[in-house]
Amino acid sequence: MTQLWDFTGGIHPPENKHQSTARPIREAGLPERLVLPFQQHIGEPAELVVSMGDRVLKGQKIADVTSGMGVPVHAPTSGLIESIEQRPVPHPSGMADWCIVLKPDGEDQWCALSPIEDYKQLDREEVLNRIREAGIAGMGGAGFPTDIKLRPPRDRKVDTLILNGAECEPYISADDMTMREQAADVVAGLKVMAWVLRPSRCVVGIEDNKPEAIAAMREAVEGTQIEIAVVPTKYPSGGEKQLIQILTGQEVPSGGIPADIGVMCQNIGTAVAVGRAIFEGKPLLSRVVTVTGEAVREPGNFEALIGTPIHQLLSAAGMEQERLDRLVLGGPMMGYTLTTDTVPVVKTTNCVIAATAAELPAPPPEQPCIRCGQCAEACPMELLPQQLFWHSKAGEFEKAEHLNLFDCIECGACSYVCPSSIPLVQYYRFAKGEIRTQRAEQLKADRARERFEARQARLEQEQREKEQRRQERAKAAAEAQAKKQAEAEMATADGQATDSRAAKAALVQQALERKKAKAAGAKEQTASTTASAVDETPDIEALEKQLTQAEAKLNTMQGMLDEARTQQADNVEKLERAVAKNHDRVQRAQQALDQARKQVAEETASSQ
Repeated sequence: MTQLWDFTGGIHPPENKHQSTARPIREAGLPERLVLPFQQHIGEPAELVVSMGDRVLKGQKIADVTSGMGVPVHAPTSGLIESIEQRPVPHPSGMADWCIVLKPDGEDQWCALSPIEDYKQLDREEVLNRIREAGIAGMGGAGFPTDIKLRPPRDRKVDTLILNGAECEPYISADDMTMREQAADVVAGLKVMAWVLRPSRCVVGIEDNKPEAIAAMREAVEGTQIEIAVVPTKYPSGGEKQLIQILTGQEVPSGGIPADIGVMCQNIGTAVAVGRAIFEGKPLLSRVVTVTGEAVREPGNFEALIGTPIHQLLSAAGMEQERLDRLVLGGPMMGYTLTTDTVPVVKTTNCVIAATAAELPAPPPEQPCIRCGQCAEACPMELLPQQLFWHSKAGEFEKAEHLNLFDCIECGACSYVCPSSIPLVQYYRFAKGEIRTQRAEQLKADRARERFEARQARLEQEQREKEQRRQERAKAAAEAQAKKQAEAEMATADGQATDSRAAKAALVQQALERKKAKAAGAKEQTASTTASAVDETPDIEALEKQLTQAEAKLNTMQGMLDEARTQQADNVEKLERAVAKNHDRVQRAQQALDQARKQVAEETASSQ
């Protein structure tokens, strides 16, 4: 029997899972439009790799992440890329983001698939690349790309692989029903991940309030070394760090990751997606979503295509609009209220609660903290929620961070037990957001400072090099002057002059004679060249080519000048000088061509 440990704190809210487990998983159907956000996970948003108006096939890649951390997006069915536009997306702020709108054609035509019969014959990197190309990201939390998560740091060996089937959040039963109905697929995906990581232990953690799932998974793992660990029902035992502590007795260090202690945790839905990607060659196109709440007649779990609008799921579950008071995406503890039912299902969507006013009533007004300490007793991370609240509310973010604010998993246990109805988690989220914003601004300032310092260093280096060149020129001039002085002294010593003034005069006279001789030689060469040029017949074709080139360059420079004048650029004067210079060249070329033609005509006439 697997040894279990306990974690500090935790609560026991009403489960409300029986409403959605009475029916098997159903198909959500094909909506009129599929809305596919470019970003459905942690990391960089994907970039479009098709064009508007293109017809795409089911499973075809339509957006990809070429740099940075991320996974591609695929077409959930065949159809037409109708538009790329801003649409509401699942987010606590109700923000809009860029999405691909796909209009299904109803044919559901697949693209070519490439399943793998024996993945163990492949290289691990190839298997990880298949997982990435399938667009698989974590389907139980923030959506961390699975292929990256399956690449732990080289210095951290994963000894324990945990499959998280606890599903502790009230109302949600997507993983429960998946284990009941698709246990073999869950185990198949787990085996692939275990082959990649080679851990010494594989364990599936399931809360004891899911007896049907426990029985199905035990049957599926018969003949393997995979453990099925039944853990006590307590919220938030499904939290990654809490489940690790329950199953291993180890605590993930503050600011660290499970791989730091040799553990990795994956989700039930992620395991199914990995199995389908390897054995069937299918990318992540759909997921199981719980649709529940008293405002729907037939609550249950639906296999919904990624991009399906929430109102499609509500309609399939028998939505009673007159009873609806609030739509919650996720569970009642960690979810958030939706402002519209047009937001799409994404890879991390696991539950939609259509609640009546009596089911999830509005919280009472916030009251002053009475310092009862119940929040600290309930906190599973052993933090000090009361102090974190004070510092967050006062804007003392450094103090809140010093008290390990970022270790808060935002489970909501503290808010649940607070007798003063203080929305503690909302204050923590606000403080985290402000700290992240400050860090981003500080990073930008640091980069700007680094660029400024690098520029200053470059300018100083250029100034030093310029000064060094000046000193070298001065040194060379001094050496030349010293050489001339030495030659003058030598002339005086040889009797060519009676004093230094006479020596200098002699040197000047010598230089003038050399210059005169050089000029005479140049004059003779010019005369010879002219005579030979007269004797030769001018090359009309070469002169015409020179004129054409000069005119082309003049036209080019004139065009650049006209454009610069239109844009009021700084280089107008420079271009005007260039145009004038090229105009003179054209005139000289025209004159040379005219003179050559005249010379040819005269020679022709004289020969006749």
